[in-house]
Amino acid sequence: MKVINDLLGYKNLNIVQDTQMFSFSLDSVLLPNFITLNKKVEKILDIGCGNGPIPLILSTKTNAKIIGVEIQPEVAALANESVKLNNLNNQIQIINDDINNLVKNLETEMFDVITCNPPFFKALETSNFNQSDYKTIARHEVNLTIEQVIKISRKLLKNKGILGIVHRPERLMEILFLLNENNLIPKKIKFVYPRFNSEANMVLIEAKKNGNPGLKVLEPLFVHQDNGDYTDYVKKYFENR
Repeated sequence: MKVINDLLGYKNLNIVQDTQMFSFSLDSVLLPNFITLNKKVEKILDIGCGNGPIPLILSTKTNAKIIGVEIQPEVAALANESVKLNNLNNQIQIINDDINNLVKNLETEMFDVITCNPPFFKALETSNFNQSDYKTIARHEVNLTIEQVIKISRKLLKNKGILGIVHRPERLMEILFLLNENNLIPKKIKFVYPRFNSEANMVLIEAKKNGNPGLKVLEPLFVHQDNGDYTDYVKKYFENR
């Protein structure tokens, strides 16, 4: 069933969702608030944009042109509806395509910033796939691997351009290796914990193309208090803006 929801914390933004598909979650809110943006940023690419939460949030932070690429036509259609609903057609463009195909037709070094909330899990014979194709594609690397994201970003980012990724901590070493191998130098990381005294379940990573060495590990982000309420840090993303 299709529904229109307020985009978390943004009183003037709405997002179109389908309850039978994979809805956006907190990681898609944290990433656009983590990535470094400045006034020189002119063009942004969001790989695997889903129904558009990251492009929508980015539109509140920059005047740059934003392109979202989504492989699933039904999901891309939701993103397009959200763009039209929020009158953002002049800033956001949604492309329904496989980024692995689209990249062949895009100019090299054309983006200042690339963001990606990719599938977290490898597609193995032992993987427990969801019965929903929408959720399987969103969660497992059946169509897009983290290595492909990084290699595509190396091609499409301008020199000193920024790549922002949210992923699982257990794959951090693999990601850092792939970034360095592709001249995308990790510059800052932030671990996200579901609650105090728990293990991290997400990590935010920013890398710069041909950047200078020097990695900052930022203060941790805790999502829930012991009583289950959101922490003050997370609550700010739910406040009207």
